[in-house]
Amino acid sequence: MFIVSIDEELCEGCELCVEGCPASILGFDGEKAIISGDETECMGCEACITVCESGAISIMEV
Repeated sequence: MFIVSIDEELCEGCELCVEGCPASILGFDGEKAIISGDETECMGCEACITVCESGAISIMEV
């Protein structure tokens, strides 16, 4: 199982991670990316990490 997290201080609000997440667990609150679904539904594919230029997203295997 994987858990995704977002560092709000690093997030630049580009929304690329939201568009790239095949599990649709990331959302956008108007300024920053947020976890809008169950973060434990993360598949660990790292699509969000790949597109995040600010390095705000991390995935941890538990």
